[in-house]
Amino acid sequence: MKPTPPDQPTPRAGGAVVPVLAFAGIVVAVMQTLLVPVIKDLPQLLDTSPSNATWVLTSTLLSGAVATPIMGRLGDLFGKRRMLIFSLAVMVVGALISAVTSDLLPMIVGRTLQGFAMGAIPLGIGLMRDMLPREKLGSAMALMSSSIGVGGGLALPAAALVAQHTNWHALFYGAAGLGVLSIVLTLLVVPESPMRAKGSFDLPGAFGLSLGLVLFLLPITKGSDWGWTSGTTLGLFAGAVVVLLLWGVYELRTAAPLVDLRTSARPAVLFTNLASIMVGVSFYVVSLVLPQLLQLPKATGYGLGQSMVVAGLLVAPLGLTMMFTAPVYARLSAKYGPKSTLILGMLIIGIGYGAGLGLMSASWQSLVIAVILGAGIGLAYSSLPALIVGAVPASETGAANGLNTLMRSIGTSVSSAVIGMVLANTANDMNGVAVPTMHGFRVSFLIATGAVAVGLLMALFLPKPNRAPQLRASSEEEENLARAEEALRGFRGRVLDAGGAPVARAKVTLIDRRGRQAGATLSADDGSYALTVPTQGAYVLAARASGHAPHASAATHGGDERVVDMDLSLPREAVSPSTG
Repeated sequence: MKPTPPDQPTPRAGGAVVPVLAFAGIVVAVMQTLLVPVIKDLPQLLDTSPSNATWVLTSTLLSGAVATPIMGRLGDLFGKRRMLIFSLAVMVVGALISAVTSDLLPMIVGRTLQGFAMGAIPLGIGLMRDMLPREKLGSAMALMSSSIGVGGGLALPAAALVAQHTNWHALFYGAAGLGVLSIVLTLLVVPESPMRAKGSFDLPGAFGLSLGLVLFLLPITKGSDWGWTSGTTLGLFAGAVVVLLLWGVYELRTAAPLVDLRTSARPAVLFTNLASIMVGVSFYVVSLVLPQLLQLPKATGYGLGQSMVVAGLLVAPLGLTMMFTAPVYARLSAKYGPKSTLILGMLIIGIGYGAGLGLMSASWQSLVIAVILGAGIGLAYSSLPALIVGAVPASETGAANGLNTLMRSIGTSVSSAVIGMVLANTANDMNGVAVPTMHGFRVSFLIATGAVAVGLLMALFLPKPNRAPQLRASSEEEENLARAEEALRGFRGRVLDAGGAPVARAKVTLIDRRGRQAGATLSADDGSYALTVPTQGAYVLAARASGHAPHASAATHGGDERVVDMDLSLPREAVSPSTG
């Protein structure tokens, strides 16, 4: 792979880039919630048991959890726009497979392929980070992060309308069409970022993560059928623990890991990620429970007897409220910081689920629950990328945001498996059809309330951020940081060894065209460096460190851009054989 020319400026986004990337996120959300209106009918449509039918949803979330870091890493290596298009293309193929089958296994295969589109979220955030100016990045990242909820809320009534008046397979043709449209818009509007990471793709890490997550989620879904104390269930749980522990050890030792676990060990990142899992759990519970409660016939004694379309319209405010909270989040975060916004969002989610335990007897009550939960989830989702970006160096924001999106995906995957299991095991048999019970709905809301409580505790443990670079545009701190970046007109990047690992305390020297030293610095612990230039023109960046051979690269600062990003690679110093 050829390195990016050092004098190639990072492209600036046009006005349509953010809406196009957000549309890709909405397409992902549509794919994810496509079958929610027909959840209760899936066992009959696929001629299978309720516990098996839950895998049509869980397989998508599981593959999304795995695809998120994989697509993020491939995007860093080969181009984020390229991988965004690839992930959407895989989704289109999966949608077309599901559109032509009513058998369980091919349906699960198709839904698994559709889950790869989940990688579009961190890829979109990465493209925004590479191209957008500081003052626009915060609101754009919040929109991209919350698009998964916005699209989900908008998809419910649309999917219900299609499923009610046409064959349910038309849902997948619609998703494929949206995927193709998103690919075309991305090709036309979104430029490729020239930013590239060094190193190679961690194939063993990808396999280990996939295997560990499957071993963990399979017994959650099937444990009630096999028995929670059976050898199969306990063996799979034990296998998941062993595989994930070995995977963690491997990721810590490899030079270019799929997931940077060292970054995740920092308290600000760790507690944000733990809170993210709980937000993911709480978001998916309402999407699974309310549509079923609304559509169950009144003859059950607790069902609200609404059509698919009406049920979708009543739940749609969940996503619409998330969309309208984006500007509210920007103001609150600018004044109080993203930690306070996350705590407020978690409190609102808790109030929504707590109230929901007593508001299940009328259709209008479902609307109230959806609005409250949408406001809380919107604030929480918008806060997460801000907390991550404010907690890690700029050179690590891509990996850190990918890991955070993975945590949310794990939360939704666990939520799908656990709530599906709860509803299946508390269901009543009516004329050979398993019907969810009010007890199952209440238990599901209690689980969500417990998850929110744990997430709120994690949020309270977050350290007070000492910086919030791109995400507080109207604050005094943001203005100071903007002036600081204005003052830094030069080069920045990381010093890495041949395997892509950072090299600390490497001396980086800036040499002008006359051979004179124009500046020098030492790289930080994460390998990062920054050097100002006295004027535009051609330079040489030279780096050297103990145990490494020296390296020099030509670099040009055109003057139009403030900072040119340029990583420096230091090969290991060759050891000469002894001549004794």
